[in-house]
Amino acid sequence: MKHLVFVYGTLKEGFPNFSKNKGIRLPGVYRTVERYPLNLIGERFSPWLINKPGHGERVSGQLFEVDSDALATMDTLERTALPDGYRRVALALESAQDDCNRLFSAFAYLKQAEHFEPSMVRAGCLSDYTLEHAALYQPRAG
Repeated sequence: MKHLVFVYGTLKEGFPNFSKNKGIRLPGVYRTVERYPLNLIGERFSPWLINKPGHGERVSGQLFEVDSDALATMDTLERTALPDGYRRVALALESAQDDCNRLFSAFAYLKQAEHFEPSMVRAGCLSDYTLEHAALYQPRAG
Protein backbone atom coordinates (compact mmCIF):
# COMPACT_ATOMS: atom_id res chain seq x y z
CA MET A 1 0.00 0.00 0.00
CA LYS A 2 1.24 3.52 -0.83
CA HIS A 3 1.07 6.48 1.55
CA LEU A 4 1.85 10.18 1.18
CA VAL A 5 4.14 11.66 3.82
CA PHE A 6 4.86 15.36 4.27
CA VAL A 7 8.36 15.96 5.60
CA TYR A 8 9.31 19.37 6.96
CA GLY A 9 12.55 18.67 8.85
CA THR A 10 15.42 16.20 8.96
CA LEU A 11 13.71 13.71 6.60
CA LYS A 12 13.75 16.19 3.69
CA GLU A 13 15.95 15.46 0.70
CA GLY A 14 19.50 16.66 1.46
CA PHE A 15 18.90 16.86 5.22
CA PRO A 16 20.41 14.83 8.14
CA ASN A 17 17.94 11.90 8.30
CA PHE A 18 17.14 11.65 4.59
CA SER A 19 18.84 8.23 4.47
CA LYS A 20 15.87 6.92 6.51
CA ASN A 21 13.40 8.27 3.92
CA LYS A 22 12.89 5.51 1.34
CA GLY A 23 10.09 7.29 -0.46
CA ILE A 24 9.75 8.73 -3.94
CA ARG A 25 9.60 12.51 -3.92
CA LEU A 26 6.76 14.29 -5.64
CA PRO A 27 8.15 17.36 -7.43
CA GLY A 28 7.77 20.75 -5.83
CA VAL A 29 7.32 22.29 -2.42
CA TYR A 30 4.16 21.82 -0.37
CA ARG A 31 2.81 23.71 2.61
CA THR A 32 0.26 23.11 5.30
CA VAL A 33 -3.18 24.61 4.77
CA GLU A 34 -3.45 25.29 8.51
CA ARG A 35 -0.85 27.17 10.51
CA TYR A 36 1.27 25.09 12.93
CA PRO A 37 4.13 25.99 15.29
CA LEU A 38 7.49 24.73 13.97
CA ASN A 39 10.36 25.23 16.41
CA LEU A 40 13.89 23.98 16.99
CA ILE A 41 13.80 22.29 20.37
CA GLY A 42 16.35 21.42 23.04
CA GLU A 43 20.07 20.71 22.99
CA ARG A 44 19.68 18.65 19.79
CA PHE A 45 17.91 21.49 17.90
CA SER A 46 15.25 18.99 16.80
CA PRO A 47 12.53 20.35 14.52
CA TRP A 48 9.16 19.98 16.22
CA LEU A 49 5.96 20.58 14.33
CA ILE A 50 3.52 20.90 17.21
CA ASN A 51 -0.02 19.61 16.92
CA LYS A 52 -1.62 22.96 17.59
CA PRO A 53 -3.47 23.93 14.39
CA GLY A 54 -4.24 27.60 13.94
CA HIS A 55 -1.04 28.73 15.68
CA GLY A 56 2.35 29.44 14.13
CA GLU A 57 2.96 29.54 10.39
CA ARG A 58 1.98 27.66 7.26
CA VAL A 59 4.89 25.25 7.10
CA SER A 60 6.72 24.30 3.89
CA GLY A 61 8.15 20.88 3.15
CA GLN A 62 8.43 18.01 0.70
CA LEU A 63 5.94 15.29 -0.19
CA PHE A 64 6.95 11.65 -0.59
CA GLU A 65 5.11 8.51 -1.65
CA VAL A 66 6.19 5.63 0.58
CA ASP A 67 5.26 2.00 0.93
CA SER A 68 4.28 0.40 4.25
CA ASP A 69 7.86 -0.74 5.00
CA ALA A 70 9.23 2.78 4.46
CA LEU A 71 6.45 4.19 6.63
CA ALA A 72 7.39 1.74 9.40
CA THR A 73 11.04 2.87 9.16
CA MET A 74 9.93 6.49 9.54
CA ASP A 75 7.69 5.55 12.48
CA THR A 76 10.71 3.98 14.19
CA LEU A 77 12.90 7.03 13.60
CA GLU A 78 10.16 9.33 14.91
CA ARG A 79 9.59 7.03 17.92
CA THR A 80 5.82 6.90 17.41
CA ALA A 81 5.45 3.96 19.82
CA LEU A 82 6.94 5.91 22.75
CA PRO A 83 4.89 8.25 24.96
CA ASP A 84 7.09 11.27 24.12
CA GLY A 85 7.54 10.42 20.43
CA TYR A 86 6.03 12.09 17.41
CA ARG A 87 2.54 11.13 16.27
CA ARG A 88 1.72 10.37 12.64
CA VAL A 89 -1.18 12.70 11.80
CA ALA A 90 -3.00 13.37 8.52
CA LEU A 91 -2.65 17.01 7.40
CA ALA A 92 -4.15 19.04 4.56
CA LEU A 93 -1.52 20.41 2.17
CA GLU A 94 -1.35 22.43 -1.00
CA SER A 95 1.37 22.88 -3.59
CA ALA A 96 3.33 26.10 -3.10
CA GLN A 97 3.65 26.41 -6.92
CA ASP A 98 0.13 25.40 -7.99
CA ASP A 99 -2.40 28.16 -8.64
CA CYS A 100 -5.21 25.59 -8.85
CA ASN A 101 -5.46 25.34 -5.04
CA ARG A 102 -5.43 21.57 -5.28
CA LEU A 103 -5.43 19.99 -1.82
CA PHE A 104 -3.56 16.89 -0.72
CA SER A 105 -3.87 14.81 2.42
CA ALA A 106 -0.66 13.33 3.75
CA PHE A 107 0.77 12.00 6.97
CA ALA A 108 3.20 14.16 8.94
CA TYR A 109 5.02 13.59 12.21
CA LEU A 110 3.85 16.03 14.90
CA LYS A 111 4.70 16.46 18.56
CA GLN A 112 1.80 16.65 20.95
CA ALA A 113 1.20 20.09 22.49
CA GLU A 114 1.43 18.75 26.05
CA HIS A 115 5.12 17.82 25.46
CA PHE A 116 6.00 21.40 24.51
CA GLU A 117 7.50 23.86 26.97
CA PRO A 118 8.37 27.37 25.73
CA SER A 119 11.71 27.21 27.58
CA MET A 120 12.77 24.36 25.22
CA VAL A 121 12.68 26.59 22.10
CA ARG A 122 16.06 27.33 20.52
CA ALA A 123 14.56 28.93 17.38
CA GLY A 124 11.06 29.49 16.04
CA CYS A 125 8.34 30.02 15.04
CA LEU A 126 9.51 28.88 11.57
CA SER A 127 7.75 28.48 8.25
CA ASP A 128 10.61 26.48 6.71
CA TYR A 129 13.34 24.24 8.12
CA THR A 130 16.48 25.20 6.20
CA LEU A 131 19.97 23.78 5.76
CA GLU A 132 21.17 26.43 8.22
CA HIS A 133 18.79 24.98 10.82
CA ALA A 134 19.88 21.44 9.93
CA ALA A 135 23.53 22.38 10.57
CA LEU A 136 22.58 22.87 14.25
CA TYR A 137 20.85 19.46 14.52
CA GLN A 138 22.44 16.78 16.72
CA PRO A 139 21.39 13.17 15.95
CA ARG A 140 20.17 11.02 18.81
CA ALA A 141 23.01 9.02 20.38
CA GLY A 142 22.85 5.30 19.75
